[in-house]
Amino acid sequence: MNIAVLLKQVPDSQSVRLDPDTGTLIRDPADAVTNPLDLCALGAAVRLAESFPETDITAVSMGPAGAEQTLRHAMALGAARGILVCDRACAGSDTYVTAIVLAAALEKFGPFDLILTGLRASDGETGQVGPEIAARLGLSVVTGAEALRRLDSGEFEIDRVTETETETIRFSLPAVVCVAKGIGPAPLPTLTRKSWARREPVAAVTAADLGLRPDEVGLKASPTRVVKILHPRLARGGERISLTEPNALDRAAARLRALVEEGGPS
Repeated sequence: MNIAVLLKQVPDSQSVRLDPDTGTLIRDPADAVTNPLDLCALGAAVRLAESFPETDITAVSMGPAGAEQTLRHAMALGAARGILVCDRACAGSDTYVTAIVLAAALEKFGPFDLILTGLRASDGETGQVGPEIAARLGLSVVTGAEALRRLDSGEFEIDRVTETETETIRFSLPAVVCVAKGIGPAPLPTLTRKSWARREPVAAVTAADLGLRPDEVGLKASPTRVVKILHPRLARGGERISLTEPNALDRAAARLRALVEEGGPS
């Protein structure tokens, strides 16, 4: 069984900055981390490989040269190889174009029986790329997987938690599965794997290598884009009551009664 795991390098949530002109994220390699849910997808792949030794895992990413570190980390955790689509022409790609590029990479280096990815990326929170890739490749897709099982019949099952119940969905390969946090994290790497991952080459390809023209990728080819960035302003009135003030508890009780009478918290 050949598994592809899609991973994205994202800015650390504590250091997110946007370009005010293009509306795209400013990606500083010093602040970059692997998207946490993509690591959960990698963990699911590694656990399958532990149960079924014939499983082969390929880590795939699209991004700047610094994203190679995300792939080396994935290789240290259990992937057999890393493939990086690295091309300045792809900069600014929205989810639609990103899916086109990644689908082309999967076709070039596949075929893959199972494609795993995180439910969403922490920088965009769209949850669109996985299903869009499935549509491009003509594959079934299941999302929100909290558990992934291979059955004796060769079929697979996932558990998906909704607002009211837990669904169990059975499907056949090939397929795309987008995993949620509940599926569990990736295992810790061993020193042997880390040493091997540092030395092993990562395959780097461009859009042209995938048969894509410059006008098919990047910001100009993207049908959606951020046209304006607004920073919310919080202007809340309030009354501060210090416990060191005289009659502080009485004032607080009076304020609470007033809120209840106005229809506030009860």
